[in-house]
Amino acid sequence: MDFTRSREANKRLHDMVPGGAHTYAKGEDQYPEGMAPVIARGRGAHVWDVDGNEFIEYGSGLRAVSLGHAHPRVVEAVRAQLELGSNFVRPSELEVDAAAKFLATVPTAEMVKFAKNGSDVTTAAVRLARAATGREVVALCADQPFFSTDDWFIGTTAMSSGIPGHDLTVTFPYGDLAAVERLFTEHDVACVILEAATQNDPPPGYLRGLRDLCTSHGVVLIFDEMITGFRWSEAGAQGVYGVTPDLSTFGKAIGNGFAVSALAGRRDLMELGGLRDTRERVFLLSTTHGGETHALAAAMAVMDTYVEEGIAERLHAIGARLAAGVRQVAAAEGVAEHVVVRGRDSNLVFATLDQDGRPSQEFRTLFLRRLIQGGVVGPSFVVSSALSDEDIDRTVEVVAGACAVYRQALDTGDPSPWQGGRPVKPVFRRFA
Repeated sequence: MDFTRSREANKRLHDMVPGGAHTYAKGEDQYPEGMAPVIARGRGAHVWDVDGNEFIEYGSGLRAVSLGHAHPRVVEAVRAQLELGSNFVRPSELEVDAAAKFLATVPTAEMVKFAKNGSDVTTAAVRLARAATGREVVALCADQPFFSTDDWFIGTTAMSSGIPGHDLTVTFPYGDLAAVERLFTEHDVACVILEAATQNDPPPGYLRGLRDLCTSHGVVLIFDEMITGFRWSEAGAQGVYGVTPDLSTFGKAIGNGFAVSALAGRRDLMELGGLRDTRERVFLLSTTHGGETHALAAAMAVMDTYVEEGIAERLHAIGARLAAGVRQVAAAEGVAEHVVVRGRDSNLVFATLDQDGRPSQEFRTLFLRRLIQGGVVGPSFVVSSALSDEDIDRTVEVVAGACAVYRQALDTGDPSPWQGGRPVKPVFRRFA
């Protein structure tokens, strides 16, 4: 494959855009050197880069494009709305319809407010919790990678430069109720925020126990449903596990690539940011573009498609087929303990482990390089509903070739001859 134009475009991006991308997870450093394609267009589960290379794509839009690119029903809904205008000096009627459809889709929520990105709504949830409880400390799950670009979270990461020192965020390990209870006795905790599930289902009784702990201590329970929403089910993880948080945040797949996020939850909490409450007001969310009609029209089309076509179930079925195929060829090439598929079938990731079973950026580079050369691109194996059986079969075939090279690198004890340059890097690191 030729990446000449992509390399030129990446150079120009770095000259004008810090990091060369508007999201760190899309950075050139996340891909093998010289093989970070710059995308020209997408259709369904396929994308084409500026050099004309075609790829089967996974993790589309960082899990946002779950129906596939340019989905006809979504595109038509957006096109029709654009003819009517997209942003006005007062709310549009579409905002009524979108809120009603969301609350019908996520019946555990009593009110909803839309925004544009996940950080907006997770921080708004934290602000509500602090106002409602009169406490300041945020307890977040240490085992989960990302919650917000705001100080309360980024200050806990390796990229905390530029953030004043503070001790208003504490962390706890996933699945450990005793650890959370200890935090409640040691700190004035306003809220607990976590993804209800990630790679594995919660331990039996964990979410229910967390719900009961938060209730008994007057702590607001927040589920971050950015990933689980519209992947575990239309109603998110709370719809699967039957535990209702006080607040929840949605984004990514709800817009199929259009910018929509949502804060939802209990009416008594949400009304703190409204005009019908006698308590001190909370500056909750005030976004110029939160009510853009074309994006809300996209979200409504997504919700209708999910319900009518059983998209959540299809994502699980496609992922199960892919996971089985990858595991089979990894075992056949003798690397089943090194190329490991993990996660819920609708949200698969892959681990690349070295000879000692440790995560390896060098082996990840080798693996990604072989996938890209075979016409498969993505930082994960997160599926979209647009993937066909032929796409999955082709992906498994490419993975088999990558696993054969992986075995060679394991046998020599040195993956560098197959890396093609510097290794890919983790997003959260202190220096470039």
